Parts: sequence; structure tokens; C-alpha cells
Amino acid sequence: MDRTVVLITGCSSGIGLHLALRLASDPSQSFKVYATMRDLKAQGPLWEAAQARRCPSGSLEILQLDVRDSDSVAAARARVTEGRVDVLVCNAGRGLVGPLEAHVTGAMSSVLDVNVAGTVRTLQAFLPDMKQRRSGRVLVTGSMGGLMGEWPRAGPGARKRQSLRQGSSTCSQLCRRSMWRKQKRAKPRETSGVLLQPSRVSAPGHASTTSSRLQGLPFNAVYCASKFALEGLCESLAVLLPSFGVHVSLIECGPVHTAFQEKLEGGLGGALDSADTKTRDHFFCYQRHCERVFREAAQDPEEVTEVFLKALRAPQPALRYFSTEHFLPLVRLRFDDPSGCSYVAAMRRAVFEDKSAERPDGAAAKPGAADLGGCELSAPAAAQQ
Repeated sequence: MDRTVVLITGCSSGIGLHLALRLASDPSQSFKVYATMRDLKAQGPLWEAAQARRCPSGSLEILQLDVRDSDSVAAARARVTEGRVDVLVCNAGRGLVGPLEAHVTGAMSSVLDVNVAGTVRTLQAFLPDMKQRRSGRVLVTGSMGGLMGEWPRAGPGARKRQSLRQGSSTCSQLCRRSMWRKQKRAKPRETSGVLLQPSRVSAPGHASTTSSRLQGLPFNAVYCASKFALEGLCESLAVLLPSFGVHVSLIECGPVHTAFQEKLEGGLGGALDSADTKTRDHFFCYQRHCERVFREAAQDPEEVTEVFLKALRAPQPALRYFSTEHFLPLVRLRFDDPSGCSYVAAMRRAVFEDKSAERPDGAAAKPGAADLGGCELSAPAAAQQ
């Protein structure tokens, strides 16, 4: 029986490395994994881990692939000896954290080039063959938008959160049915956009059928912009590609214990000296918030890779899979209050009203209620819950 050929970008560390190992060492021995990375000098840890796991001979091959370079992507594709890729995992990514005005242009351009344009280049290289063969899976590493605080699991909002997990059809399926039925029953004509309501949000590792967007986080503006772009990219493809037997899924991850923070473009915070004192104080509060969230909610990469496997093996894959349920209540906030006021207020309370936050130099950073501002519209009752 032919093995499933999987190509993964960004395998030098983190989720990509662990996913390559998980598939190559799978007891079924049904996967041939091409683990790719920008710099082959970083392949040592992957080979060492593969030997430790006793991956079967021929189950893993490492290729050079730089998503910023179309020629590099094409060269990696040409080295796939099977002549096809059954599952493409777009995982390569870069982070950028700090005040927007502290980022140099080169750092911002690099993040957008890798996270957005790099994903597009990779898809452009592999999608045509999948469409021609009328078979293929695409998994894209998404994000919950950054690091968020723990939210209550019980209380007045619990019933609403449970109701989000009930339902069946996905928004992409509804959109496809609406579009293709119109195509069959009526002559082509201009139509307005279709407004779709979310049907449910799943428990960790299960399909999410909500059309949620990522949550914007303070000091992650450019990174979140890149992840928002991937949401739109994948939603668009999810409507079209099933006609060709190809399915796209986003794996929405929260904080994960990897070296991602150590590889931030431009370092943590960027050039903080260019930011004003109040912005720097807010950034120090945010740092403390992130440290707390990582202690309380960060996942191990192995746990996240199992979510990738669920999406890969699903007979009818969904558009979104969430690796954790910690942050799903924030998704609901965005629909309870389309104005965005509830989400903004909730995030400001979670990040900046931590009275224990201190700056690295030991000085207290305690922005008061007057400093935090507010929205002209009142938050609905659901937000207060």
C-alpha cells in the first residue's frame, strides 16, 4: 500500500519538528515525511530525535526549503521522489512582539513575507498537482492571536459556551452550497456577500465550525495581522477547493512550549527606547501577563501534534481545529458584540489591570482605570459574565 506523502515547512524546531517525528514514527508506518527547513545547519536536533524514536528507514527525509524564495520551494518539490504530496503542512512562521512604533521596517516585512507571502508561495507550488489529481489535504498552523489569560469554565456563561459546541454544518459548507446552488439554478449575476452565522466551537482537538477570527492582542499588531491574513486565505480556499477533492484546515494553537519566543524577529519588544514611557509600562505589564499565561495554559508540542493528526485523518475535515479550549470564550465575545467593545474591554482588563505587574527594573506599573480608556458603547451582559 502506498504511504501518505507529507511535506511540512518549518521543521527546525517547535511544532514542525514534533509533527515530523510523530508522523515518521507512527506505528502504522503509513507516512513518508519530508521535513523542510530554511537552513539545513539546523537539522541536527531533528535527526537526533528521529534516531531516539527509532523512526523506520525511509520514513523521514529532510529538505532545504525557504518559503521566502519561490525557487527554493520549487526545488524542494522536485526532490519529492514520489512525484506527489498528499498532505501539505504550512507551518513556517515568525513572531514579532513589541510596540508598533518600535519595529523597524525590515522586521515587519520579514514577518509578513514568511507568514503570509511564504504560505502563498508554498500553496502555489503544491496546489496545482493536488487539484489535477483531485486529492489532497492542506493543514495551516494558525494561532489564537497570541497569549491570553485563563477564562472561567463555569458560571453564568457556561451554558452559552456549551451551546457553541452544538451544531453540524460548517460556514464554509453553507457558503459552498449557497454559491453552487445559485450557479446551477440561475444565470450568473452580481450578488452581495453572504452573511453567515457561526454554528459551533469545538472542544480541544475536535473540529470547529465557527467562522471566528483571531483575537488581536496588544504588542502583537503585525504578527496578528499576518495570522488574520491566513484566516482569510484559508476561508477563501475552503470554499473552492473541495470541488477538486482538496481540503484546507487551520490548526488554531494557543501558547505552546517551543523556542518561538526565542526566535522573535528583532528580539522581544524591538527598539523599546523609541516608545514613550507609558507605552513601555504597558509593555512590561504585558510581559508579566504572558509569563503567567505560559505557566498556567501553555501546551506541550506533542499535545498539539495530535490535533494535526485528527485533522489529517478526518473523513470530512473541518475548516478549523482548536488545540485548546482555554480561549474559546473570547471567540464568543466577538459574536455577542459585533462592535468589538466587549472583546477590547475584556482584553484590557486581562492584560493591563494586573496590579501585581512590575517592570523589570522593579518599579510598579499600575495603570489606573482612567488610563485604560473605554468604549463609547456599553458592553452587553454576556461580556460581564
